[in-house]
Amino acid sequence: MSQKTMSKEEYLNKAKDLNKDAGAPKVLEDTDFFTVAKERRSVRQYDPTVKISEEEIRELLEVASQAPSSSNLQPWRFLVIQDQAAKEELLPIANNQQQVVEASAVIAVLGDREGYKNAERIFGELVEMGRMDEELKNTYVNSITQGYGSFPEERLLKIAMIDGGLVSMQLMLAAKAKGYDTVPMGGFDQEKFVEAFRVPENFEPVMLIALGKGAKAGFEKNRLPLDEVLQWNKY
Repeated sequence: MSQKTMSKEEYLNKAKDLNKDAGAPKVLEDTDFFTVAKERRSVRQYDPTVKISEEEIRELLEVASQAPSSSNLQPWRFLVIQDQAAKEELLPIANNQQQVVEASAVIAVLGDREGYKNAERIFGELVEMGRMDEELKNTYVNSITQGYGSFPEERLLKIAMIDGGLVSMQLMLAAKAKGYDTVPMGGFDQEKFVEAFRVPENFEPVMLIALGKGAKAGFEKNRLPLDEVLQWNKY
């Protein structure tokens, strides 16, 4: 086996070069869930002339936000980077992945490690909706505040990352159902991103998601056989 390696930037951009003969992403005639889930691809080449409106992005994020979260605390936060100058600033931070500047927007999904502090508001709204009485709400809020408030930083981070992953996947599926393409990106300098985009201290970057109209389809999926990743009941 060859011992040749690539730099991080080469590694992240090579997939685009390998896929240079691909056609445009498939237009889905059927957008039922199973079709969308099977046909979603990680697309790295976008039509830079297509601009997704703020209204459409908000619609996608509203759907994404229906994802589940630990204790319904919804610790995800979104930074939508749509201005071209801001995308150009992000480009070197994201290892010069061209989808950053070609896509209509890059959505930074962030996880709030202090999301539990919103428990009073979230469960108070359930009282207003008639879904919970005041006494039960107070019990929930007290339990969450004491429980999450005593968690070590690593556990709060893990919760924020898991919930951030759930909302990210829902966003990408919603985008595909609306005829748009996405690619999740973890290959960026988180410290530089936090500094350049003034991310609050208690927010942890989960991933960046390029969102736009694909110019070339992503790779056809290949997956490990199900029987290699599936076990029933116990290992």
